[in-house]
Amino acid sequence: MTQPVFSIIVPTYNRARQLAACLESLGRLDYPRNRFEVIVVDDESETSPQAVVARFRSWLELTLLMQPHAGPAGARNAGAAKARGRFLAFTDDDCAPAPDWLRTLEACFATAPNHAIGGPTINALPDNAYAVASQLVLDAMFAHYNSHRSQAHFLASNNLAVPADGFHAISGFDATFFPIAAAEDRDFCERWLQHGCGMIYAREVRVFHAHSLTLPSFCRQHFNRGRGAFWLRQVRARRRWGGLDTRRDSYLKPFSMALRLLRQAHWRQAPLLATLLIMWRAANAAGFLWESLSLTVPRILRAQR
Repeated sequence: MTQPVFSIIVPTYNRARQLAACLESLGRLDYPRNRFEVIVVDDESETSPQAVVARFRSWLELTLLMQPHAGPAGARNAGAAKARGRFLAFTDDDCAPAPDWLRTLEACFATAPNHAIGGPTINALPDNAYAVASQLVLDAMFAHYNSHRSQAHFLASNNLAVPADGFHAISGFDATFFPIAAAEDRDFCERWLQHGCGMIYAREVRVFHAHSLTLPSFCRQHFNRGRGAFWLRQVRARRRWGGLDTRRDSYLKPFSMALRLLRQAHWRQAPLLATLLIMWRAANAAGFLWESLSLTVPRILRAQR
C-alpha cells in the first residue's frame, strides 16, 4: 500500500459517543482519503469501541488497537508504533478537527518538515461555564508559551502533529512518569525542544473540543494537572536540564492572562468564571501538594524506622 502522508492517532477510554463524533469529523476532512489513515487505540474501556469503529470502516482507512489500561500517553505511543504515515497527527476522542485540519498541517510542514506543529484547541460547548473556564486557562497558557509563532514552547496533545521519525527519535510520550492525562504533552514538548527540533504554533490549525464538565470534573481535571506539574518538575530535576528557562513555568503569569481574557466573557458569566479561575488555581495547587506529600511522607517514615 502507498504510504499515507498522515497517521491520525486517537486514544480513547470509555467515551463511545464522543469517539463516534470524532470519527465522523475525521470523515469530513477535506483531504484525499488515500493520503491519511486513522488509528484508534482503546485504553481498555469497560465496553469495547469495536461497534463504533465498525460503522466508519467503509468511510475511513481505520485501525483499532487494544491495550491494557495505561493512560493516553501509552495509547498514543502504541498508535505511533503501528502508524505508516510520514507525519503523526494526534487528537482526542472528544475532539473534532476542523475540515481543513490536515490541509493546513500539510501547508505548514511544506516549509518546516522537521518541526512539531499544533494550533488552538477551541471549546465547542460555550454554554458550559466549566468548559469555558478551562478554555480561558488553555488560552492563557498558549498566550504565555507561544507568543511567537515559530518559537512555540507548548502544544496540546489533542492538536499536535510531528514527523514520525522525530517522534520515535525521542521515544514518544513518557508513559512512565505521566500515566494520566496531565503534563505529558508539556514534557513531550520540552524533550522535543531539548532534542534541537523546532516547534510552530499555527492558529489556522484548529481542533474543536467538546469536553462537558461539571464542578467535580472541573476540579478533578485541574487537580490532576497539578499532579502532572509536580512530576514534570521531578523529571526536569532527574534530567538535569540546567539550560531550561523555568521562568516560563510560572503559573502566576498565565493566571493573570486568564483574568485579562475574562474581560471577553459575557457579563452574566463573568462572576462565575472568575470564581472558577480561583478554583482552578486552588485545585492545581492541591494536586501538586498531594503528589509532593505522596513522595515525601513515605521517605520520612522510612527514615524514622
